[in-house]
Amino acid sequence: MSFYADRLSRIKLSPSTAATMRARELRAQGKDIIALTIGQPDFNTPEHVKQGVMAALARNETKYPPIDGIPELREAAARKFQRENALKYAPEQIMVGTGSKQIIFNAMLATIGPGDEAIIPAPYWISYLDMVLVADGTPVEVPCTPESGFKLTPAQLDAAITPRTKWLFINSPNNPTGAVYSRAEIRGLADVLLKHPHVWILTDDIYEHLRFDGMEFATIAQVEPKLYDRTLTVNGVSKAYAMTGFRLGYAAGPKELIKNIVKLQSQSTAGVSSISQWAAVEALNGSQEFIPHRAAEFQARRDRVLELFKEIPGLQPNHPEGAFYLFVRCGDLFGKKTPQGKVIENESDVVMHFMDNGVAIVLGAAYGMSPYFRMSIATDMQNLEEACRRMQRAVLALK
Repeated sequence: MSFYADRLSRIKLSPSTAATMRARELRAQGKDIIALTIGQPDFNTPEHVKQGVMAALARNETKYPPIDGIPELREAAARKFQRENALKYAPEQIMVGTGSKQIIFNAMLATIGPGDEAIIPAPYWISYLDMVLVADGTPVEVPCTPESGFKLTPAQLDAAITPRTKWLFINSPNNPTGAVYSRAEIRGLADVLLKHPHVWILTDDIYEHLRFDGMEFATIAQVEPKLYDRTLTVNGVSKAYAMTGFRLGYAAGPKELIKNIVKLQSQSTAGVSSISQWAAVEALNGSQEFIPHRAAEFQARRDRVLELFKEIPGLQPNHPEGAFYLFVRCGDLFGKKTPQGKVIENESDVVMHFMDNGVAIVLGAAYGMSPYFRMSIATDMQNLEEACRRMQRAVLALK
């Protein structure tokens, strides 16, 4: 009998984490690697947030915090939902977790049992599928094609729902494709969900503020108030506020669901770092003026990288509408040979070929779709331009 639990055999180390670790190892060996693997903004945490941290330390806000979050942060999150999403939540409907990732993980553990299904549109964020598997559930992957903008259609959703369906995952703007669901597209999904009252919705809005070309943001409980009582709306401060290291997310939903997620959290991590919570209070309550400027910078990077990709034969990037990734089709490289004589047989070979040429990316299969890879544009323009030059040389070297 194995010492390790069976659940570990169902999941894998996050491929984006693994790729980032590999890039660090190669750098430690003295190799020049540009890592485009991790979803981490290269901007600094805003100054008013840093000042909030210093003030919290000066007040000695260093004791155990409440399991569900300090009242000041839950109230700030409630104001945020009202101000930006026209959603009214009482503070007891809001909880704070160690990143939005932990909240989603705990939500699955609190609600999913053997045989329960969760619909996950593909491409998807790496962790959704494994979270459902750890909770003994069955992930139902629904491939979303480039023709639909990598978005789930109402017909696909209706066909995927069964009596065992418990959750639908929505992520807009999407990781890895940057697809943004319009209000009309969410309306179409909501109309299907109204016919199936047993299906709950988990909407991951972590990239809410990072949108391009004037795209509007809408979240499903806002579009269809009748779904309010079965929607968990998840957000956080990592992406828009460049606070990844603070490890703080928050969520709002029905009081009983929040209560049970908090119950689970009480026996695992307990309350989130008190200093991180006070930093998030400053982030949500303070000036938001810098956010559109940072989104515009990500858009400029997207536009520049798309322009450079026109000079790289065999690679077809999508046109992201938000977030900070490109999802690039690479199937046209299959069958070619590297200068060392190795045949490129699959996207893993493509990823390794680029790694050998100084660029670290993540294979698309990790996100539920092949033959693609994901590259982050959350780094400065100089690094992005050099990465594209290296990729161009690597592709042109194939025979």
